[in-house]
Amino acid sequence: MTAFDYADLDRGRHVNYYAHDPTLQRLVDRALDGDDHADATERLRAFGEHAGHTIADHADYVDDHGPELRTYGDHGDVVNDVRYPAELREEARLAYESGMVADVFEAPEGREEPLPFTHHFAMGYLLSMSDPGLYCPVSMTAGVALVLDKYGEGDALEGFYDETTSRDYDALSEGAMFLTEEQGGSDVGATETLAEPAGDGTYELTGEKWFCSNIDAQATLALARTPDAPEGTKGLSLFVVPHELENGELNDQLYRRLKDKLGTISVPTGEVELTGATGYLVGEETEGFTLMTDMLNLERLANAAASCGIVARSLLEATVQAATREAFGNPIQEYPLMRQDLVDMAVDHAAATAFTFDAADAFDTRERATDDATRREAYRLMRVLVPIAKYRTGRMAVDTASYAMEILGGNGYVNDFVTNRLLRDAQVLPIWEGTSNVLSLDVLRALDREDAHEPLLERIQEHIDAATHDALADAVDVVRGEYAALGGALAHLPTLDGDEAQLKAKDLADYVFDVYTASLLCEMAQRDLEDGDARLALVARRFVDTHLDDADGRGITDDDRFPLDHFDAVVHHASVDPDDLVPAPAADD
Repeated sequence: MTAFDYADLDRGRHVNYYAHDPTLQRLVDRALDGDDHADATERLRAFGEHAGHTIADHADYVDDHGPELRTYGDHGDVVNDVRYPAELREEARLAYESGMVADVFEAPEGREEPLPFTHHFAMGYLLSMSDPGLYCPVSMTAGVALVLDKYGEGDALEGFYDETTSRDYDALSEGAMFLTEEQGGSDVGATETLAEPAGDGTYELTGEKWFCSNIDAQATLALARTPDAPEGTKGLSLFVVPHELENGELNDQLYRRLKDKLGTISVPTGEVELTGATGYLVGEETEGFTLMTDMLNLERLANAAASCGIVARSLLEATVQAATREAFGNPIQEYPLMRQDLVDMAVDHAAATAFTFDAADAFDTRERATDDATRREAYRLMRVLVPIAKYRTGRMAVDTASYAMEILGGNGYVNDFVTNRLLRDAQVLPIWEGTSNVLSLDVLRALDREDAHEPLLERIQEHIDAATHDALADAVDVVRGEYAALGGALAHLPTLDGDEAQLKAKDLADYVFDVYTASLLCEMAQRDLEDGDARLALVARRFVDTHLDDADGRGITDDDRFPLDHFDAVVHHASVDPDDLVPAPAADD
């Protein structure tokens, strides 16, 4: 493809974010085929136009004029009224009516089946390039719809499902999940909220929820403990707690205040006091946490997709700045250190996005499988990939947004430029849906309870076996060696006691990400090489060199010219002839 000329832009907006993102396009091409691909790309291209123009502009205004809560009316009555700026309402209308939620649950017009969940995550990525805060309520609406689609029975729950999957924004009910309590935090089993049967099939919930995003959602999932239920997560039940009851009256809850947050201003997050609030049981009593994990897995992938979107926007802003900002007589992209930084930011973007969408593909396979064996294998792989995707991409979003701010200099630090907001928005992504430590320990549980190492190692081996082009030979040799070492590390884990294993959990998650991603990029590069383009082979080689191959003398003595020789290919997406990466055969004597 022809390289992008970033000097044509003055900022990273007012372009179609999908059309301008070959990395995302390639992953959609890889994940979807046939009608799925055609229908998804049509919608992604249309939404990419909204995200790069209207939503990108509105998001800056909303950051300064976010939702406001009025808890009490003029006469002291509880009103729980959250007021939204018109710009945020327009953003939400564009997102929901573009089918970001509805299309993956109910077949759009002209189709017989819904679109895969990969489509939802790709749409969320594009939304997050402009407003990652808004993707929080959108993804939670999808999560609630998923739980109700699988486990909701009865007219009331079916009604909530219909409303969360509406294509009409005015008829839509947004979703949320109220899990966190002040005394528990990540320890959901410490939940103290009680649910008493009301005698009419509903329950009355009493307790306090401490960190409630999308506070006024009509279809909120909340965990509570029924009378005589056991302690811990095994005693929790799941309920839909609406903002308003069927008769139009407010539910019995108090929105005490909105949090004064660092970022994600577009989603109102607050504290809720449940005072006998009506709740509708989902599934059976004490099954709540198990049912909630379906939504949690979707939310973790949405978190990773949002992280990738922030990385993409940060990279775009940095690349435009480097192409248009002159220092000492030249655009700063002409200087070696800046070329190296932008190359490695682009490689990290490709790595994060590839891993995330491979995890999303496992999620998709599980949800769409028609036989138990396929569903089970996809679940085992998903259980190890999803927490790692969320963990690593969250950290990468913070680091990339921070460095993009540095590239913009003083302008990047002030609120007039978007990198200021990107960094503030990114900082919550390592926190939402589980911190780095919690996620790393979840990986250990997946390995112990699901034997998730088996499908993981099988998938890495498949990637390595597929990468046969000579342009990848050196990189594949390194990956093959690290694959063997990873297998040894996984085999060593069961020999450790509990505390020792926990000490290694984060190192293991990082190691899995690096080896899996390296093998995945090599496999993807093989496909592109077969189509005559070696750009992704360069990306794979750079990722292997910087993440797996130990450099002597910290790399100072290795005469590495990669960023200088391949800047246009990696950063500006210029095509590369595969023959240029294959060493010429030695001449015969």
